[in-house]
Amino acid sequence: MTGPGATAARVGLRTIVCIKQVPKAQELSVDPVTKTLKRVGVPSEINPPDQNALEAALRLREVHGGEVLVLSMGPTSFDESLERAIAMGADRAYLVSDRALGGSDTVPTANTLSAAIHKIGDFDLVLCGEETTDSSTGHVGPGIAGHLGIPQITYCSEIEVADGRVRGTRMIEDGAETWECALPALVTIDFGCNRPRAPTLTGKIRVKRGGLVTHWSAADLGLEPSRIGLRGSPTIVAKVETVQLPDRKGRIFHEEPAVAVALLLDALRNDGVVRA
Repeated sequence: MTGPGATAARVGLRTIVCIKQVPKAQELSVDPVTKTLKRVGVPSEINPPDQNALEAALRLREVHGGEVLVLSMGPTSFDESLERAIAMGADRAYLVSDRALGGSDTVPTANTLSAAIHKIGDFDLVLCGEETTDSSTGHVGPGIAGHLGIPQITYCSEIEVADGRVRGTRMIEDGAETWECALPALVTIDFGCNRPRAPTLTGKIRVKRGGLVTHWSAADLGLEPSRIGLRGSPTIVAKVETVQLPDRKGRIFHEEPAVAVALLLDALRNDGVVRA
């Protein structure tokens, strides 16, 4: 069970979890000039589906042994999320950070992360959250699999590994279906399919001792400037509009129940909510 860049033989399952630090959902806002999300000075967190992916990786390690590595791309402020992932139980973390990567859409992001995975080397499994809360495309995981030339299973609520293969269960409209493929492989994990663990005291002590987060630049990965950042992003944001929701209005009817219901129905009809 070895992926691209395999090195020496090892014991256990080696899983790479791709995570992203995102603005908290209630804090999302767009810069009207750059037409990109504002990230500086905004409260952030590990993308929630990525937390589920990390939890899935940690549970697999409990069964099979091995190690869990965490990978991200972004400014050095993302160290906060990588350190939290280590405190939750990950073994080591890698951050690709370079100004040239700013403004990347899903295409250069997948390209960059796959290049980082090649540099990390030997692996069995790559896990990603199903999508990110700041863009909700679901493109990056499949894009990484494409660059690495490995099979993928997406939107899984359960995964298990046995005999050099990974099996993923995904929910569909009228039930569930199970897909299976050989390792190495990439699997994307559904949001809310498990309960991510909290950081532990032991994990926080490991973070405090330092030396567990490695930084790479675009040059370290040999990335071509024309294929990263805004230059390498085919997505073009033509216009950004902020929708102002109207104030909510309420009325309270203090009459007897039968009269109050009649008044409520009249009000709903007048507002066009229900028809006569």
